[in-house]
Amino acid sequence: MSPYTGTFELGPDSATLTVWTGKRGAAAVAGHNLQIVVSRWSATLELAADPAASKLSLTADSRSLRVAAGSGGAQALDADDMAGIEQTIDSEVLKGGAISFQSAKIHSAADHGGAAEDLHIHGELDLLGHTGPVEFTLKLDDEGHLEGRATIVQTAFGMKPFTTLFGTLKVADEVEVSVDGILPAG
Repeated sequence: MSPYTGTFELGPDSATLTVWTGKRGAAAVAGHNLQIVVSRWSATLELAADPAASKLSLTADSRSLRVAAGSGGAQALDADDMAGIEQTIDSEVLKGGAISFQSAKIHSAADHGGAAEDLHIHGELDLLGHTGPVEFTLKLDDEGHLEGRATIVQTAFGMKPFTTLFGTLKVADEVEVSVDGILPAG
């Protein structure tokens, strides 16, 4: 069990929220696996001595996604490429829609074979008006470091993965969302 209890406000000052995309299709060799940082977001993590009494809520500004890096691809991404990808995310993929998460159930990750201090979180993600279940483990250590990773299937939320080059290059349906940071001093 984590030694931390209380309410913690998280955001870009204390943690990094990152989206990791992959590529698919006949022209996948030309595309990039992307690391995209969410630059405007906030979360409230309420940690209780009994994990079942803990809560997590998060909202993210869908227009604040910034390409941090791209791997693979026929050539390296430059600043113009990154700006173009960000524009496409804003205007064609997320379109300024709402993104939020609300926990429904939290329990010790030990119930799933994890460490007792870690939390297994079940909740609802609202992605552009489509709501669905998401679950993940939030790892917490004695120094207040937290990290977690969830897989989001775009089509499960009514999103069609972005395609280009006449459909021969597309973003993989599954994207990873991770958080890595430090609990702010209370």
